[in-house]
Amino acid sequence: MATAELEGKTVLLTGATDGLGRALATDLAGRGATLLLHGRDEERGAATLTEVADESGSDRLSWYRADLASLAEVRELAEAVGRDHDRLDVLVSNAGIGTDVPGGGARQESADGIELRFAVNYLAGFVLTERLLPLLQRSAPARIVMVASLGQAALDFGDPMLAGSLYEGRRAYAQSKLAQITYAIDLTDRLGVDSGVTVNSLHPATFMPTKIVLDERGTSVDTLDRGVEATLRLAVDPELDRVSGRFFDRERESRAESQAYDPEARRKLRSLSEELAG
Repeated sequence: MATAELEGKTVLLTGATDGLGRALATDLAGRGATLLLHGRDEERGAATLTEVADESGSDRLSWYRADLASLAEVRELAEAVGRDHDRLDVLVSNAGIGTDVPGGGARQESADGIELRFAVNYLAGFVLTERLLPLLQRSAPARIVMVASLGQAALDFGDPMLAGSLYEGRRAYAQSKLAQITYAIDLTDRLGVDSGVTVNSLHPATFMPTKIVLDERGTSVDTLDRGVEATLRLAVDPELDRVSGRFFDRERESRAESQAYDPEARRKLRSLSEELAG
């Protein structure tokens, strides 16, 4: 792929200070993007800005701090991006937490009282996307990329916050990832194929050597480069200009857990999301 593919384009990347996000940041910056880097730690953000600038040679980098466990901070992030930029061509919703980290897999809640993995991995991205959607539409053609996982589980809409059952971090994680995929399909249906905004999700690679994976497993399987290439493809490949509402396993289009394709489940998830997001 040519290095100038993203010249003149603005890209927001969440979870940019570690793992896949950190590796993807350098790649995107090197392709000429005006890159908006998000994270929740100011010190790590400053270090990431310096490192990405040094590695890519780019001077078109900005830092935005927000804790995605707080919907107020997610809204502030969207407002800041909209205030500072008159276009947004790509949103990569990458930030997330794993099955056991933090909390050793114990049930935790966000600042808003929402089960933590659902809040960070899915609901924050839902709110951020909805808030930035007008800007993405004005910038069309634009792309939204949801970094999800092959680890998926159907949501129990009778107990979506897993408050009344034996809590498992693995199930909470898998539910949150399926919610991302389901939302991408639902948003595609809402926007229509001619909107100029595509929304796709993917499993970027299997057990990459990220902090989450190494803390939880101790070993990795795929390389970070594999995940970067798969994610980058959804963000820039011209062959995908009109492809939307799809789930990819790395570079290959795949099928998610069946609940994602159920219109009634999509309606319930949207209703739940709007209720939780206020």
